[in-house]
Amino acid sequence: MDRRLSFPTSWQQVAGVILLVLGISTSARAEAPLTQSLSPENLPPEFFTFTPDEFWREPKDSYWMAFSNWVIRQEHTQSRRVQALGAWADRTLSWNARALPDNASYLRLGFAAESATSDLADFDPEVRFKLDLPTAEEKLRVVVESESEDLIPLGERRRDRQLTDDQRSDTNPTGALSYLTRISDAVNLSNDVGARLRFPPEAFWRTSIRGRWNLSDWQLSARQRVYYFHTDGWGASTRFELGKDIGNDWTFLASSEAVWKHDDRRFDLAQIFNFHKRLNNRSELNPRFGVLGDSDPDWRHESFFADITWRYRLYQDWLYGEIIPSVQFDRENDFREEASLLLRVEMFFSGNVVRH
Repeated sequence: MDRRLSFPTSWQQVAGVILLVLGISTSARAEAPLTQSLSPENLPPEFFTFTPDEFWREPKDSYWMAFSNWVIRQEHTQSRRVQALGAWADRTLSWNARALPDNASYLRLGFAAESATSDLADFDPEVRFKLDLPTAEEKLRVVVESESEDLIPLGERRRDRQLTDDQRSDTNPTGALSYLTRISDAVNLSNDVGARLRFPPEAFWRTSIRGRWNLSDWQLSARQRVYYFHTDGWGASTRFELGKDIGNDWTFLASSEAVWKHDDRRFDLAQIFNFHKRLNNRSELNPRFGVLGDSDPDWRHESFFADITWRYRLYQDWLYGEIIPSVQFDRENDFREEASLLLRVEMFFSGNVVRH
């Protein structure tokens, strides 16, 4: 066997090898001065926000750095636990070894401080959770929530972001099995059977029909719900929402809702006008104004309010801050002005990063 080295035989191959070698050596020579010029020792002093002798110094540990690192570690750990809990419950209830991918379970922790016209700032923790489990059957879901909107007064529900936890009604967690039916491309029906998770439990039933339609540049959505709670009795709610893009990255939504309380023989009413603009990939602005009313003893308005929510993503996609100035005029206070400012920090723990 001939073990001699082989070389390019044509002058074109020889020229290619020479150019390749020259190119490599030229780029190496060009990169060396650039690397040296950008080294910390050769950069001008005004480039740094610290003195050159501090460049190699170890970062100082502080309480704030230790606390923020602890919060970040908790988000990573607890999010995996929330997702694992939802997947385990999904597999157990569906008798299926695999959990479906659209598990929407989450845990939301918050801290809110409100300063009102006649009160100083009050600091309150907030906790919300949802265990949303799609089962092996596509039409069945198991939903466990920290609260049910059917048990929250309409005016309170519509002003929820303005309130701290101690200002909200105590509703108890609920659990329900939901059966979903698709009537058409635009209309869906759901029937829920469940209970308030307290002792003794309180059974409830509700049915909801939802629809969404495109009307030229507008979008119309509607929901009709009828429910029965063992101690609270019958109730029903009707909601219409009409929205569109109004330009310059602003969207508009008009929402009308009426809730019938059978035992009280009265309607609660709400008309809200909502504007929304995403300022950038970290913050958004949400001005609103609305009117709340009822039919007891006659049809009348009970409250006017306006607020602006500025929401800012503080870290990644699970830590948010909010500033909400608001003003309201209530009948029980002779429609005198009541202004407030609320500051809130929220943390989301969710494997699927579901935001509610």
